[in-house]
Amino acid sequence: MTSPSVYFDPISLELARHVLGSLVEEMGQVLMRSAFSANIKERRDYSCALFDGRGRAVALGDHMPVHLGSMPGAVEQVLKIRPPRRGEMVGVNDPFSGGTHLPDITLVAPYPLNSSRPRFFVANRAHHSDVGGAYPGSMAPGAVEIYQEGIVLPPIPLVRSGRLDPDILRLLLSNVRTPREREADLRAQIASNLAGARRLHDLERRLGKKRLADWASTQVRYASRMVRAFLREIPDGIYSAQECLEGDGVSAQEVRLEVRLLVRAGRVTVDFSGTDSQTPGNINAVEAITRSAVYFVFRCLVREDIPFNEGCFAAIRIRIPSGTVLSAKRPAAVAGGNVETSQRVVDLVLKALRRALPDRIPAQSCGTMTNVTLGGGEGRTGAVFTYYETIAGGMGASSVGPGQSAVHTAMTNSLNTPVEALEQAYPLRVLEYAVRRGSGGAGKHRGGDGVVREIQVIGPTEASLLTDRYLRPPAGARGGEPARSGCAWVVRNGRAKRLGSKVRLKLLPGDSLRLATPGGGGWGRKLR
Repeated sequence: MTSPSVYFDPISLELARHVLGSLVEEMGQVLMRSAFSANIKERRDYSCALFDGRGRAVALGDHMPVHLGSMPGAVEQVLKIRPPRRGEMVGVNDPFSGGTHLPDITLVAPYPLNSSRPRFFVANRAHHSDVGGAYPGSMAPGAVEIYQEGIVLPPIPLVRSGRLDPDILRLLLSNVRTPREREADLRAQIASNLAGARRLHDLERRLGKKRLADWASTQVRYASRMVRAFLREIPDGIYSAQECLEGDGVSAQEVRLEVRLLVRAGRVTVDFSGTDSQTPGNINAVEAITRSAVYFVFRCLVREDIPFNEGCFAAIRIRIPSGTVLSAKRPAAVAGGNVETSQRVVDLVLKALRRALPDRIPAQSCGTMTNVTLGGGEGRTGAVFTYYETIAGGMGASSVGPGQSAVHTAMTNSLNTPVEALEQAYPLRVLEYAVRRGSGGAGKHRGGDGVVREIQVIGPTEASLLTDRYLRPPAGARGGEPARSGCAWVVRNGRAKRLGSKVRLKLLPGDSLRLATPGGGGWGRKLR
């Protein structure tokens, strides 16, 4: 290989970062614009990435953090278990073979598409709003094993000879509630990978195969150097913290998360020993999810705008005892681990780092994705529907200013479904959608406010709510006050009944689900 110094100059570094970054962003645009479901085209619940021929992540798009830090594990498992051959794209959603939770289907394609010796791999991951299972949306609390959460896809070719495999497709679509939508979204994922392959072809033609490969390797080395430089800014020491999840959807008993950080000479060991064992309910996270949350924290703390790739992970060692809620073993139910537990791992690691970097660590953000799933039969269109959404909350304030209101924070980078799109696509009506004023914590800098969203159902509907921070509000920092916690109600005939944070219920025509999401904590003592 050419010496790194050939292209390791500032101009080439920036060119390479933008060239590779724009490739995965273009893949994302194709996926978003080609998708059928509101969850992908409106909420943008997807991610795209580029890997070299060895399976190293060389460009992770600015999409969903919970996807991106875990997608390298999915590609690793695909290349180990069933690598794509000529004309194939391999899909996987099995959390215990590189996936995260079953609604997230990852599709991996080689480049060149018809080569037996790929120089790169392109991949995307999209959240499908139903993949079967016991409850609409495949996300409801109450599942106690993965087989209740939907169809499990080990690494398997979904595309052969450039076309969706008809037998595999028929098997998949026979196990979901919304087959037309699932097929359309899968075809959008295929289009995304094809767009990435076309862009790689254009780049190789302009730059040459060798130079493009060198640029990719250089980006990984550069990211590694920058992260190591940041880690040297953290004072050597041992830093620990604890957090608790408010039940697992089966039991109300709190679930303890514990971390111990050992920082020494530009390296960090993140040890989750002491964390509770995996639970009967579905808040269990697989190891890839926990790793993704840790990588997110350290990537965010680097001040410089650096490429996000495998190099960001090199100096971070992670220990997660197998069989815990942060590294669950089959057949654990895991749908909530991806969305809720990942958020709290971010809170946990930042909390541990606060003693080392008191002015760099913000107050806690809302700490939950507030997952809402609604599903029903005959609606206005006469079709079965499944609606899934995560609701925004408040961002924690920091030393530089107040937190933002009504935004998705930490491991989610999605959007709320616009009212017009939601009412057009589903037999639902939005009665209220507003900022939850005053829900952010007070302080020198105030925390961001959460959201109030009330959704009325037109026909009989099964609903589920998978969230947290109803009992333990997001904390402030440096003397700032905590935010208001979240809460939810079902409203029937004008009477509101309060709900827990992890519930399933049946709604009658005219009922509504009212949600109030947590704000973010305040930073610093409020000036009198």
